[in-house]
Amino acid sequence: MTAPHTDVEQVEAANTAFYEALERGDFEEVASAWLTPADLGVDEEYHDPADTGVVSCVHPGWPVLTGRGEVLRSYALIMANTDYIQFFLTDVHVSVTGDTAVVTCTENILSGGPAPEEGEELGPLVGQLVVATNVYRRTPSGWKLWSHHASPVLAEEDDDEDDDTPTPP
Repeated sequence: MTAPHTDVEQVEAANTAFYEALERGDFEEVASAWLTPADLGVDEEYHDPADTGVVSCVHPGWPVLTGRGEVLRSYALIMANTDYIQFFLTDVHVSVTGDTAVVTCTENILSGGPAPEEGEELGPLVGQLVVATNVYRRTPSGWKLWSHHASPVLAEEDDDEDDDTPTPP
């Protein structure tokens, strides 16, 4: 068993690598970040991989995706339709218990889609604030994503409009 601080560092590194792979649009690296039945020592020839160590993912505004195939298809779709994406992670907290780790963070996302007109480099950039929980499981080849759940943070409205206090002259 590794020391707790080493586990936290390893999970932080796995989490960072996952987001960096997304930024680069590296589908193979994103796929390798996710848990597989083989990571759990299960022979896929004799067991249905969908029933073993089922991975799950919730993107903001999406239904729950379960199973490695469904989850990876969602990332392929996102990468195919996003020309630029950058994650600034804040409020990162890692908790490790045994072979399971939970990472909570705020994803400050800057993204841009395809150019609206021929010859332009990139569509307009859009910022989004999302809170995420990533669950990792220790495997012989390192920490792998078991579940990702991300939810948008609603923008706070300015309370000044509803304030009945008279404005001084």
